[in-house]
Amino acid sequence: MPPHTLGVGPAVLPYAGLNAADLARMYRVMYLSRRIDERQVQLKQQQKTFFQLSCAGHEAVLVAAGHALKAGHDWFFPYYRDQALALMLGTSALDALLEAVGAGAGPFSGGRQMPGHWANPALHLVSRSSATGMHFLHAVGCAEAILYLERQGRIADVHGDEVVCVSSGEGATSEGEFWEAVCAAATRRAPVLFLIEDNGYAISVPAEVQTPGGNISKLLDGIPHLLVSTCDGTDPIDSYTVLADAVRYCRARTGPALVHARVIRAHSHSNSDDHRLYRPAEERESDLLLDPIPRFRNFLLAERIVGESHLDRLEHEIEQEVAEASERALAAPPPDPVTLTIHVYSSDIDPTSDAFSTAPRVDGDPRTMVELINACLSDEMERDNRIVVFGEDVADASRDVLECVKGKGGVFKATAGLQRRFGNNRVWNAPIAEAGIVGRAIGLALRGLKPVAEVQFFDYIWPAMMQIRDEMATLRWRSKGQFKCPLVLRAPIGGYLTGGGPYHSQSGEVTFTHIPGLRVVMPSTALDANGLLRTALRSDDPVLFLEPKHLYRQVHNRAPYPGPDYMIPFGKANVVREGDDLTIVTYGTTVIRAVQAAATLAAEDRRSAEVLDLRSLNPYDWPAIVRSVRKTSRVLVVHEDWLSWGYGAEIAARIGDELFEHLDAPVRRVGAVDVFCGYNPALEDHTLPQTADIRAASRALLAF
Repeated sequence: MPPHTLGVGPAVLPYAGLNAADLARMYRVMYLSRRIDERQVQLKQQQKTFFQLSCAGHEAVLVAAGHALKAGHDWFFPYYRDQALALMLGTSALDALLEAVGAGAGPFSGGRQMPGHWANPALHLVSRSSATGMHFLHAVGCAEAILYLERQGRIADVHGDEVVCVSSGEGATSEGEFWEAVCAAATRRAPVLFLIEDNGYAISVPAEVQTPGGNISKLLDGIPHLLVSTCDGTDPIDSYTVLADAVRYCRARTGPALVHARVIRAHSHSNSDDHRLYRPAEERESDLLLDPIPRFRNFLLAERIVGESHLDRLEHEIEQEVAEASERALAAPPPDPVTLTIHVYSSDIDPTSDAFSTAPRVDGDPRTMVELINACLSDEMERDNRIVVFGEDVADASRDVLECVKGKGGVFKATAGLQRRFGNNRVWNAPIAEAGIVGRAIGLALRGLKPVAEVQFFDYIWPAMMQIRDEMATLRWRSKGQFKCPLVLRAPIGGYLTGGGPYHSQSGEVTFTHIPGLRVVMPSTALDANGLLRTALRSDDPVLFLEPKHLYRQVHNRAPYPGPDYMIPFGKANVVREGDDLTIVTYGTTVIRAVQAAATLAAEDRRSAEVLDLRSLNPYDWPAIVRSVRKTSRVLVVHEDWLSWGYGAEIAARIGDELFEHLDAPVRRVGAVDVFCGYNPALEDHTLPQTADIRAASRALLAF
């Protein structure tokens, strides 16, 4: 390791301004991280842990990052090899080893996640999932929230110069989320420090296969406002020099920075990998010559920064610390399985409670669903300045042209006028990048805002699936309730559009009701949309708010404005039509069709069907279904989505399982034909459930 000097004016500061105590601390943390690594290897070989992931070779750049940034001040979205960074910020060997054995007392996840998934709110060390690259977007959203709080003058909520550090290996830069994050950060000039720890391999795939030319930083040259730097990640002083400059750039609010650090992976990817299968011995041996631990030790001795006796004593203390922590971790009890379901949803705010049941105070003429959605958003933005709205085309105009144009305000006008009223800082357009929209919303929410993000059509929600399923829904649970991301994700859904075709008519709500940790709502009337959206905005969980776009401007479901505090609890169905002979359980666009079918049955067959609008799909109102089935003894479940494996299958199965003795006929279902929705209206009509289909199925059940 060569001598280091950093020129500052006429004076010269040795070691980039780091003093002997700084350097000694860096070495201590590097050595501690390595010994924790080695102890975890031993424990896995002894079958006392369940998984081991190596951090060896990354220590130098991580202690540099920990020194350049501030725990509990800046925000950290770590990489699973960032043990040395976590230690620099204030976690302990015991913390790491408790997580390795999966102990209930593990401070990061309590046995819910693999080792290497740090979480500490006091340190601003944010829980990550195992899905590589997803957290880039969370970091950008967090940084956007910081800028928002600064602009709003929320001094109590922000320090004023916070930086968000997100770190990862070079392999994760192949994910689209990385590019969405970099572009968003550069466009918004967000104070994000991207730290890329390049050890040359994504498990067994070398960098040149992952990245054109094998150099991610070269690909990023030329992005406006993005500072791109490189460093020797095996050298803590060179790393600190570069990182400190990047941090200053971000603190000055000039834009984001990316530091590309060349490191080594001293061991295999994890205990389930053997790098001897794909890395020649010469390459592995060459890497070990760059091992930062012995190199930095030799440097400290050669520069006479510390003496050998001091290092020997320090290393001995660390050996004892790790041994004692290991003993305590092994003695710690495993998590109690009874606690497994805690923190799936908020324990502080219950959106199914009577606190969310308020009476409407109607005012004015009836309005459409889209108008009352807009009214609710406007009310709640006035009430709570944490609420921000963003997505594709949701703003009135991105450029400063509203003096001469009417403004867009969403393709369905659900957000029209909100930017005019609340400003560019609270309503803005996002790129066509659904994963980016949802990922940034997660970051905004975990930093304390209440984002309302829109996916323009449900048909295009699928690029965001990883963010929804693996990130948004799991954050509270995987961190033992230490982090949360209460947000509302709006998505127009469904068909009956006479021309929507296969890519503007999709349903698929059952995919999301299947995910624990996510609330899913689908109103069928303007009044319900207003009340349920307000509940979603005042709750503490992520909510997928599905808006049947066919119902946006219908006449039959209009309602007067219900006032600024009207709410409907989740999990409370609405009996749209009373009946004694048959129960029709439905929601969304098929509610009106069920009502029409029931009216025909009453007029032509003298039979009464009860129509139950679920409104909320997760949770759903099982007690209301029970009451109705016990009364009618016959059940038809109707939904717009495909029949096979649809939402109705779960309802039908549970009725058959728990209410069998109350049934006088089999539970039947009506849903869409298992085919894509065609553009020609004749094809769409044949595909989607019609009133005649519901009427025919009802008559068959009544005749059973």
